[in-house]
Amino acid sequence: MIDTDARLAEWLPSLRSAPWIAIDTEADSLHAYPEKLCLLQVGHAGGNDLVDPLAGLNLAPLLETLKDRVLILHGGDYDLRMLRKDLDFIPSSVFDTMLAARLLGVREFGLTNLVSRFLGISLEKGPQKANWARRPLTQRMEEYARNDTAYLKALSDLLRDQLEAKGRLSWHKEMCAQLIEHNSHVPPPDPDTVWRIKGSRHLPPRSLAVLRELWKWRETEAITANRPPYFILSSEAMIDIATDAVDNRRSLDGSIPRHLTARRRREILSAVERGHESTQLPQVVRFRPPPPSEASKRRYIELEKRRDQKAIELELDPTLIASRASLVGLSIDWEQASEEMLPWQRDLLQAESLG
Repeated sequence: MIDTDARLAEWLPSLRSAPWIAIDTEADSLHAYPEKLCLLQVGHAGGNDLVDPLAGLNLAPLLETLKDRVLILHGGDYDLRMLRKDLDFIPSSVFDTMLAARLLGVREFGLTNLVSRFLGISLEKGPQKANWARRPLTQRMEEYARNDTAYLKALSDLLRDQLEAKGRLSWHKEMCAQLIEHNSHVPPPDPDTVWRIKGSRHLPPRSLAVLRELWKWRETEAITANRPPYFILSSEAMIDIATDAVDNRRSLDGSIPRHLTARRRREILSAVERGHESTQLPQVVRFRPPPPSEASKRRYIELEKRRDQKAIELELDPTLIASRASLVGLSIDWEQASEEMLPWQRDLLQAESLG
């Protein structure tokens, strides 16, 4: 484990001269709130090393080394988001083995599946729900973490060759660039939407006001307790309380979970009262797009047929070419919706007959 500046300085020269670099990350989202980056796995020709972001290291030299390299990773959405959020790091280029597998028509594209299918190696699923903030890591946790990068180079070589053979390497490059772009921006939360959890769109304004106060309380309590919010109070319970607080204000015994401490029960009731006293009621948001025209319905059917036919010919998941939402947008306004698509996706769907 690289957990001192001295070890980092001693290790970096070998990484700088490495012909390739693979990365992965581990966080503690199941055990802490807010989550934090707990481990950085770095694979290279010399081995698979673990870097400890919790040890107070100056990671700037490492990030500078990684910045201009093509980083091999698997299913990099979460990794890139954590690197951006906790280390303010954005890579210049990546090769994502999961995206590569999907572009080859592979339907089971988890890392364990791919390593077994392409390399004939069986990996232990390992302690996926472990608390990666614990120190020291157990030997089993270290082995699991190292395996996350140990086979990425060999896997990427095989997948790259197959993508090139099928003429899809440029498609993969476009998808990887999009992956970086989508995970490089961390927009601030919208105060009017961040608390609108699943099921809230069915609530009336007063219940929404109660829900908003409950969410604020849960957020503060989660941060104080350093526990994920759903361990404090589930979203389903919040919806029940917000509903009963308006429909049956006298008794909330049935909707407030009995396992909660007396203090938390009191604070929940206080949050309910704040919701009742609020003079700024949230708006009910029920967005209903205008019904499609007959022309756009015909275009949608044509686009769906074309997408599905291309997917059969290429042996791809149809949604990889275009999701249903994308097809709806394209059928209404091709020029605007197609700007959100990658060039290879547009090319597969483009046709003069779609005017």
